Amino acid sequence: MLAGRIAELQYLEQYYEKAGSQILVVYGQKHIGKTALLKEFSKEKQSHYYLAKPCSEREQLYQWGMQLRNAGMETKEFPDFPDIFNSVCAGGGKKLMIIDEFQHIAKTSEHFMSGLVQFLNALDEKNGVMVLLSSSAIAWIENSMITRIGEAAYALSGLLKIRALSFVDIVHRFPDFRIEECVEAYSILGGFPGLWNQFDDKLTIQQNICRHILNRDSYLFEEWDRMVAEQLRETSVYNTILAAIASGKYKLNDIYLHTGFSRAKISVYLKNLMELELVEKVFSYDMADKENAQKGLYRIVHPYVNFYFTYMYPYMSALQTISVGEYYNRFIYPVFRKYVSGCFKQVCREHLEKLNKRGRLPIHFEKSGEWVGKEGTIDVIAQDVEGRTLIALCNWEKAMMTYEDYEWLLSYARKAKLGVDYIYLYTASGFDEKLDLEAKVKKNLKLVQITDI
Repeated sequence: MLAGRIAELQYLEQYYEKAGSQILVVYGQKHIGKTALLKEFSKEKQSHYYLAKPCSEREQLYQWGMQLRNAGMETKEFPDFPDIFNSVCAGGGKKLMIIDEFQHIAKTSEHFMSGLVQFLNALDEKNGVMVLLSSSAIAWIENSMITRIGEAAYALSGLLKIRALSFVDIVHRFPDFRIEECVEAYSILGGFPGLWNQFDDKLTIQQNICRHILNRDSYLFEEWDRMVAEQLRETSVYNTILAAIASGKYKLNDIYLHTGFSRAKISVYLKNLMELELVEKVFSYDMADKENAQKGLYRIVHPYVNFYFTYMYPYMSALQTISVGEYYNRFIYPVFRKYVSGCFKQVCREHLEKLNKRGRLPIHFEKSGEWVGKEGTIDVIAQDVEGRTLIALCNWEKAMMTYEDYEWLLSYARKAKLGVDYIYLYTASGFDEKLDLEAKVKKNLKLVQITDI
C-alpha cells in the first residue's frame, strides 16, 4: 500500500464499494502525490485515466478521442463527451474513470459536467462508474468550482483534499539519510513526495542541492517558473512580494516600504498567494499579553518556494556565472543551518501533535500555536480545555541546548503573561549537564533529542 496515504485510500475504497455511480473531486497542490495515490487506487480495477490539457474544448475532445483510438477503441475523430463516456464505460461491472487536471475541461466546456451527470444517471446500479476528478488548482476548486459547474455540484459525492506528508514519512522515504539530513531535506522539499523523487539519499544534502537544484539542467532549477506559468499572472508582482518576504520583510508595512506597491495591492496579491497555500499569515497565540505580540506576520509556507526565493532568486546572476560548488559555499552554506531551524520547529510541532493523538502527553491539548513576541518566540504553546499549558523550545542552530536557554524560556513566558504547566525542550545536538540534572528533578520538564523523534 502507498506509504503515508492509508486513510485516503480507505476513503476512496468506501465510495467505490457503494452501489451505483459516484463523482469525487480529489485535489491538492502540485507534487503532493495525487497521481501516485490514484494510480495505487486504480490497481486491479477496470480503470481509465485521462490527463486533461489546457486547450480548447474541441482540441480536448480530439486529444481524448485519439487516446481512446490508440487504446484500440472505436471513436470519432472529434467525439462528444457522451461518445467518450460510452467508450470508456462499455461492458459490465463497476468502472473507475480518472480525469486528472479536470479544471482544464470544466473551465472551457459548458457541457462537460452536465453531460457527465446525465450519463451517470442513466446507468443502472450494477454497472456504476466511480469518477475521480483530480486537480492541482486548489484555489479554483475551493473558490470558483461550484459557481462554474452550477447544478452539477449537487451530484458530487465528496471532496478529498490531499495534504502534505509528515516528517516521519520523509524519514521512511530516505532510509540512508541521517536524521539531521532528513530535516534538511524536509526544509527544502517539504511533505511533497513528487519533489522527493528528485533527491537521492546516496548523496549528501549538499550534493543533492548542487546536482538536483542548482544545476541548470535539473528538473528543480526551473520548477518555480513552471508553477508561475500554471497558476499566476503578473509574475513580476508576485516575485517581488515573495522576494521581500524571503529577505525578512514579514509585516505588511515592511513589504510596502520595500516594494513600493500600495498596501491595498499587496493585500490582494498576498490573499492570492495564501489561497494557493504558498504564503501563510501568522498570528501569535491568543494570550493575555497582546501588547507585546507581533501581529499578522507573513511567511512563505511552501518549502521549495521559500528555498528558491531565499537562495536562488536574489543571486541568479552569480548562479549563471560561477560553478554550483562555489555558489553553494558562498551563498548557501554560511546560513543554511539558520534556514533549517525554521523547519525543525515544524518537525517538533508534528511530534507533539502525534504524541497528543496517541495520548502520550501530560495534557490532551485542544489548540496550539506559537507566541511571536517583539523580543523573541515561544516555538510551541498548547492548551487543554482546562487551561493547562505546555510550551516548547526547539534548538537546531546551537551546538548544545543549555540551562540558560531553559531559564530564558521561563522568563520570557512570564513576560508574555503565560502560566506554564509543562515544558518540552527539543534539540538537534545535546543538552548540557545542568539541564540534564534539572530534568531529572523537575517532573514537568521533558528533554527530547532529535533521535527520539
